[in-house]
Amino acid sequence: MEARSALFASVLAVFALLGGPVSAGDSGGGAGAAVASPGQACEGRPTEVRLIVQVARLKSSQGEVAVTVYPSDPRRFLAPHGKLMRVRAKADAPVTEACFYLPKPDAYAVAVYHDANANRDFDRNAVGLPVEGFAFSNDAPSKIGAPTFQAARFTARHGDTVLRVKMRYAR
Repeated sequence: MEARSALFASVLAVFALLGGPVSAGDSGGGAGAAVASPGQACEGRPTEVRLIVQVARLKSSQGEVAVTVYPSDPRRFLAPHGKLMRVRAKADAPVTEACFYLPKPDAYAVAVYHDANANRDFDRNAVGLPVEGFAFSNDAPSKIGAPTFQAARFTARHGDTVLRVKMRYAR
């Protein structure tokens, strides 16, 4: 499974070099101060730091949405075995949520993909371009390869941090 994270990053790099998707329309993204529902199930051991990821612009409710959280070490971002934790939530268009208990207030980054066929793989076409949607925290651009950790970095504080990301699909 961890190899898929590296594959995800390399596929994004190829896709971006060939004129990857552009996030159009809405502005915003990033961490906000909104509060999620208190009864929401969260991944991880309960702590005082909770991250709610809201993934918007899903094209359909088919399959699942894989949301992966990376720790503050930039070398672990999109690297095999680099993830801190992952949730696979049932897709619920137009917005799907995932919740995590984080170990401590710190910098993190998130990568997301819409696994529309629920095969637990980031699918691509014959030339290596993604056929499923993807997103990053801060809606980090991926014009020349995958975004850097710095571009996707956000800070989680005590209490709830709500992160809104917009799914991008190939045209």
